[in-house]
Formats: sequence, C-alpha cells, structure tokens
Amino acid sequence: MMRSLFTAATGMEAQQVTIDTISNNLANVNTTAF
Repeated sequence: MMRSLFTAATGMEAQQVTIDTISNNLANVNTTAF
C-alpha cells in the first residue's frame, strides 16, 4: 500500500517539474534573448 502511494507521489512530482518548466517557458515567450 505505502509503496504504491510513494510511486504515485513520485510520478506526480515529476509531472509537476514538467508543468513548471512549460509554465516558465510560456511566461517568457516574449522575453528578448530567452
């Protein structure tokens, strides 16, 4: 039970990093030399 929760939490954390990166890229899309 705990292992499956840990696996799910790890997957969500990895997805959050991806979402953060995409959000940062979108926020800076009009920034010069980005």
